[in-house]
Amino acid sequence: VRVRRAGLRLPDALLAFMTERVDAAFLDACPRLRVVACALKGFDNLDADACTDAGVWLTIVPDLLTAPTAELAIGLAIGLCRNVLPGDAFVRSGAFEGWRPALYGAGFAGATVGVAGMGRVGMAIARRVAAFEPRRLLGFDARPGWPDEAEELGVEPASFLALIEESEVVFLALPLSAGTRHLIGAASLSRIHPASRIVNVGRGGVVDEAAVARALASRRLAGYAADVFEFEDWAVPDRPRA
Repeated sequence: VRVRRAGLRLPDALLAFMTERVDAAFLDACPRLRVVACALKGFDNLDADACTDAGVWLTIVPDLLTAPTAELAIGLAIGLCRNVLPGDAFVRSGAFEGWRPALYGAGFAGATVGVAGMGRVGMAIARRVAAFEPRRLLGFDARPGWPDEAEELGVEPASFLALIEESEVVFLALPLSAGTRHLIGAASLSRIHPASRIVNVGRGGVVDEAAVARALASRRLAGYAADVFEFEDWAVPDRPRA
């Protein structure tokens, strides 16, 4: 266990980040530990049941970085839909000789946009997308109930498959769990429109990155942007290592 090598057997409290993995073995090596305070909102890398069994308090920050994450999601989507990176690379290449009919993009206005995960981040994304006046704004959440604000914004409840089949831009704001791991995979990608784009700001493992790479290479998917990656999902034993 890493904690043994680090000589950290004596703490009463631990401040944990996304890069930590707290499980039963870790807790066994820290007999004095009484609280794990996480500087994050998603805690899939921390075994809550093991902490409970060991009598260790586990705390999170439910509203951490909600607005910045939503803003980043919008920025990634605009960059993806408007070909910002390819355009930048083309201008820097020296081959740019002025406007040509190339690198046509897409936008939110008049489009169908889907948000998978209607928690704090998903709702923050939906609020920002609504300002772009999409034709339809779809939302998916496996939890019971529907946020009042989502209804006020005109977000239409949809199943996950309906959302990916009908949306031109799909935002993923889902936590990582047994039910969400590889929710975007070969099967769901076979149902998505080839002109659609996916933005993932939830957890890397919600997406099967190998399947996404194949879909991009075969032009089964128009684009993918993320600031989370499968190799960061420390609690998943068979995660990619790069």
